[in-house]
Amino acid sequence: MTLDLAAVEARFAQAADLTVGIEEELAILDPVTLDLVPRFDELTAAARHEDSVLHDSISGELIASEIEIRSGRAEDLHDALACQRDARRRLFALAEAHGAALGATGTHPFADYRQQRNIDTHHYRRVVSELQYVARRNNTFSLHVHVGVRDIDRAVRVSDRLRAVLPLLLAISASSPFLDGVDAGLHSARTQSFTKQFPRCGVPDAYGSWKTYRAYLELLVGAGSIVEGTQVWWSVRPHLTFGTVEVRICDAQPTARESDGLAGLIVACVAQAARDVDEGVPWSDPPGRLVEENLWRAIRYGLDGHMLEIGAPGDAGADGRSYPAATIVERLATWTAPARAELGWTPDLPGRNSAQRQRELIAAGLDARAVYAATVRETAQTYPHPQEVKAA
Repeated sequence: MTLDLAAVEARFAQAADLTVGIEEELAILDPVTLDLVPRFDELTAAARHEDSVLHDSISGELIASEIEIRSGRAEDLHDALACQRDARRRLFALAEAHGAALGATGTHPFADYRQQRNIDTHHYRRVVSELQYVARRNNTFSLHVHVGVRDIDRAVRVSDRLRAVLPLLLAISASSPFLDGVDAGLHSARTQSFTKQFPRCGVPDAYGSWKTYRAYLELLVGAGSIVEGTQVWWSVRPHLTFGTVEVRICDAQPTARESDGLAGLIVACVAQAARDVDEGVPWSDPPGRLVEENLWRAIRYGLDGHMLEIGAPGDAGADGRSYPAATIVERLATWTAPARAELGWTPDLPGRNSAQRQRELIAAGLDARAVYAATVRETAQTYPHPQEVKAA
C-alpha cells in the first residue's frame, strides 16, 4: 500500500482510544525434527476450507515457515485477549490435524536461514529486493500489540514517552538465547539479529509532534527510501493505516500466560502514556545513548541484569544509578496503576521469563535441540489454555 500521508490525520481523528489488536508470530515446525518447514501456504489453504474464522485471523510473514495469528481490531483489551485465545485454539488444532507443530520463541535455535523460502507477496518481494541479506537473515518471531490512540499528534507524543519503556518490555519478553545452533550468550538474540540489522528499526528518536514526524516520512519518501509506512520498522510507531500506536519490541512468548500478560502490560503502558500526555505530566526525553544502553542490557541479560535509571516510568531520574531488572514488572505496574484501573486488568506474569528458564536447562547441560524441544512442549501445553479446549 502506497504511503498516503494526507489521509493520516483524518484516520487518527476518527480513531477510538484503547481499541486493541494483538499479533503473534509462530514458527511452523516438523513435529519430529522440530526444524522449520515451509508450510504456510498449505495451512492457509486448509484453513480456507476447514475453518473460515481462523482463515480470517491468520497472515503470512517474511518466510514460508512462519504464520501470524491476529485478534483483529477489538473494542478493548479483554475482547482482544478472548479473540486471540480463540485464534490460537483454532490454529493449534489445525496444525495438529495436518501434522505440523508450532513454536513460539524469538528465534528458531538451529534452523539454517539460508534454507528458508520467502513468501511470494508484493510487499515481501519488495522487502527482500531492497534489503537483500538483511531480510533473508531475519528468521525471527515476535509479539506486536496495537492500541488505538485518537489524534496523530497525540499518538506521536505517546510513542515518544514509550521510548524508555521499550528496553523494559524487551527484558520481560526475552525468549531467544539461541541462534544458528549455538548459545548466543544473550537473552534476546532476536533483537540483536533483527532490530540491530534492519534500517529504521529499534528505538526511534523523539519527534515531539506529527509535523516533525511527517517531515521525516516525507524525507524518506522523497529520497526513495520508502514507499509505504510499514517500511519504517521502529520498535514503537504510530501505525498510519490502523490509527494505533504499535509496540513491536517483544520476543514471541512460549506460554499463553506470558503472551496474555505481556500484551496486557503493553496496553497498560500505552494507555498510561496517553493519560500522562493528556494530563501534562512532566516528562524529560532521555538521551538516546542511555536508552540504547538499557536496550543492550535487555538483549544481553534480560531480567537477570540491571537497568540504568534514565527517567523511564518508575525510575528515580536520569542519574546513571542502576536497579535490578527483576523489579521491572513491579515498577511498570506501579506506573500504570491508573490506566490499569480503567482497563480492569492486573498483571499476571511468571516470576522467571522464558530466557531464564531456557538458561537453566542450558546450565543443566542440555543442547539447543533439547532445550527447544522442552520449550515446544511447554507451548503445546498452554496454547490454548486447557480450559478453553474443554469449553470448545
